[in-house]
Amino acid sequence: MNKYLKFVIAALMIAAGIYLMMNRNIGWGIVVVILSAIPIFLFFKNEMILLSFWFLRKQNTAKANLWLSKITNYESQLHKSQFGYFHYLQGLTLAEKHPEKVEPLMKKALEFGLNMKHDRAMATLNIAAGALQKGRRQEATKLLEEAKRLDTAGMMTDQIKMMKDQLKMPSMQKHIHNPNMRNRGKFS
Repeated sequence: MNKYLKFVIAALMIAAGIYLMMNRNIGWGIVVVILSAIPIFLFFKNEMILLSFWFLRKQNTAKANLWLSKITNYESQLHKSQFGYFHYLQGLTLAEKHPEKVEPLMKKALEFGLNMKHDRAMATLNIAAGALQKGRRQEATKLLEEAKRLDTAGMMTDQIKMMKDQLKMPSMQKHIHNPNMRNRGKFS
């Protein structure tokens, strides 16, 4: 549904409420005018994103992804303040099955902006995990420090500590050495 259609629905509800008040149904008119606040609220906080957050909180990523997939064109369906959260939620729902797709989505989410500090910390932590996975250790350490600074509630201290421990481990991707293979073939 186009985001501006919600304003049309709210205007029609207000007009119906005023009509009811003019015809001596003051109680119902007031109720309809108060209920017209719902489409106005849903203009700024999209119902699909709210339902996705709800299902993510219940740890049902399949249903969260289903509700997110109903947003076909985020620029026409969402308010600007929701663009970041759309990409943020996409990244969180894809984190289990496609971890390589998470980093660009979280970068987009931070570009568009996230209102809550813990959401920015989670996005930064996911970007740091992607950088660590690709072997960019310096970038990962900077991002982990930023995530630690943003995590004022201390909700992600365990994840940050675990990633810092992974940074301390030596990287074996470039040079895989087997000590038993050094002298192979020398005396065969």
